[in-house]
Amino acid sequence: MHGREPVRVLVFSASLRTGSFNTRLALLARGAIEKHGASVDLAALRDFDSPSYSQDAQKDGFPAGADELRRRLLANDAFVIASPEYNGSMPGLLKNLIDWVSRFKPQPFNGKHALLMSASPSMVGGNRGLWALRVPLEHLGTRVYPDMFSLAQAHQAFGADGGFVDPKLSDRFDQTIAGFLDLAEAVKNYPCAKTAWTEFLGEHPTALTDRVE
Repeated sequence: MHGREPVRVLVFSASLRTGSFNTRLALLARGAIEKHGASVDLAALRDFDSPSYSQDAQKDGFPAGADELRRRLLANDAFVIASPEYNGSMPGLLKNLIDWVSRFKPQPFNGKHALLMSASPSMVGGNRGLWALRVPLEHLGTRVYPDMFSLAQAHQAFGADGGFVDPKLSDRFDQTIAGFLDLAEAVKNYPCAKTAWTEFLGEHPTALTDRVE
């Protein structure tokens, strides 16, 4: 671990289930992030509970759960979501939450860096759900880290201590976290990294591509 400039990361699982594999993955992410010298704001999906979005509902104001996610996105430099896969996509509760939070002005997903993770008993590891999750986040201006982490056969992957049984898998997880933190640190402390990131995505950095709304 090298000396790291201060970076603060919001981490939460997009599952409400007791004993969720994705919640276990989020806890491992917290440990790895702290090991690499960054601080963690650990949350749970229930912290952001919100009713079904509609413009009619918004006329009565924003729900407390959506406002809490907005507040914590703004208070952190980056975020990590460990999300289950439902029917080849993201959970409806998570999409509904994104829809609510996207209505705030300024829009808090814009310009944030995100790492997406999933855990599933299947051989796919929830990867299809993560590709679906990338779409609204990138549309809102989030810089989603290219290397998503999908844990296949999650029911066999965790040991009694909560860590990974396979040391090679543990190393890959750690390397993914370290690479993501390197980028988040660089963007926060070295502004030239933002230009490099948008060019990597094929977007020439202009007022139009650097979205606010």
